[in-house]
Amino acid sequence: MAFSDAFDHAMQALLGDGWVRDAGRLARYGDEYRRETRLPDAVAIPADRDQVRALVRACREHRVPLVARGAGTNTTGATVPASGSVVVSFERMDRILAIRPDDRCAVVEPGVVNGVLQDALRAHGLFWPPDPTSADTCTVGGNLACNAGGPRAVKYGATRDNVLALTAVTGAGELVGFGSATTKGATGYDLQRLLVGSEGTLALIVEATLKLAPLPRDRQVLRATYRDVGSAAAAVARLMAQPVVPSMLEFMDGECVRLAREVGGAELPAEAGALLMIEADGDPDALPAALVALGEAATVDGLLDIETGGSAAARERLWSARKALSPSLRTIAAGKINEDVVVPVSRIPALVAGVQAISRDCGVLVVTFGHAGNGNLHVNILFDPDDPSRARAARTALPRVFALALELGGTLSGEHGIGLAKRDFMARALDAGTLELMRGVKRLFDPDDILNPGKLLP
Repeated sequence: MAFSDAFDHAMQALLGDGWVRDAGRLARYGDEYRRETRLPDAVAIPADRDQVRALVRACREHRVPLVARGAGTNTTGATVPASGSVVVSFERMDRILAIRPDDRCAVVEPGVVNGVLQDALRAHGLFWPPDPTSADTCTVGGNLACNAGGPRAVKYGATRDNVLALTAVTGAGELVGFGSATTKGATGYDLQRLLVGSEGTLALIVEATLKLAPLPRDRQVLRATYRDVGSAAAAVARLMAQPVVPSMLEFMDGECVRLAREVGGAELPAEAGALLMIEADGDPDALPAALVALGEAATVDGLLDIETGGSAAARERLWSARKALSPSLRTIAAGKINEDVVVPVSRIPALVAGVQAISRDCGVLVVTFGHAGNGNLHVNILFDPDDPSRARAARTALPRVFALALELGGTLSGEHGIGLAKRDFMARALDAGTLELMRGVKRLFDPDDILNPGKLLP
């Protein structure tokens, strides 16, 4: 797109070297983990909220779309640039503005990397619960945009549950603030929770007040292996039906177990058809009883072995192998459709059985793992992209997975969001009246549809 000279000159004056038009520099802002690439027409790198506000107002005046971007680790196409758009990178707005231990909160800009924040909080004996696999590279702004979760969400909640207040710039260029640095509040509509998970379609977040938690004094892990995925899924339902809430409860099917063993170096039995990683955290004196309760709940027909503790190095190898699962699937097949779905925990056995049936019917390999304690599983459909028949089979399997999740009382995503990948399935998940209300909210926040147009809503 050839921007008008007036717009181009205004951006140069506003942003200086933060206004990028050079094709070589643009390339790094057009891709994402999903491996979909589209070169933006320009990149804006604001340094503060005033520049963000001026940028949005100029884009609204000139009808230029804006696509907010963190680190590009999302998997749904949410940050893929729209045609003729400006990508807004928050890499220069990466300050931790305040850490307030007495209030258990931190105030940050959106470009702060999740892992960097966790390191800073550790010195105060605190942490921010959202811990996506990409924590070492993903940004807080990206976590907010997609309502990221991670393994700890089963006990501590996802991003939406750990935000106290937000400051943002709407699509009309207005600076607005929602919420307060308190854990209770009953003052009007809960708009900060509305913005979390909106994928940059309503407003650009420029500051967030985050709810922190004390670092647990100790944590212990149970590793349970099962004959098959059905047995492991049944154990998940039992685990979540008893009083002791695990701090993590991760599920891996047989193919994941093999990869964790052969690629990740984890010490796992060759005969295991599925695995659960169960973690408890808290006071060291209370953990033994918690582990007993979790171990009893994990004991179902089909259990092969259950191991408590192990060396810290062995535990770290297992967690590292779990975090490396998604990229390591590329060693099996060059083509991978990675989607997350979520169902009520009691329906996990039916979800796993249904996904296996879809795999058989479509003739494609489907590998499943994820945050079982939340009913949130990552369904990875693997195929050879150079074989048209295999690619078609994979595309046939995908809508069946979504339909299965909906039939079981679940929904399209637990943490990845909608973006482009699931946008056309939204009408199956939500009724027409609900979608129209969402469109009305979009029009109110972004009257000219310049913020991440074409994403999320069908």
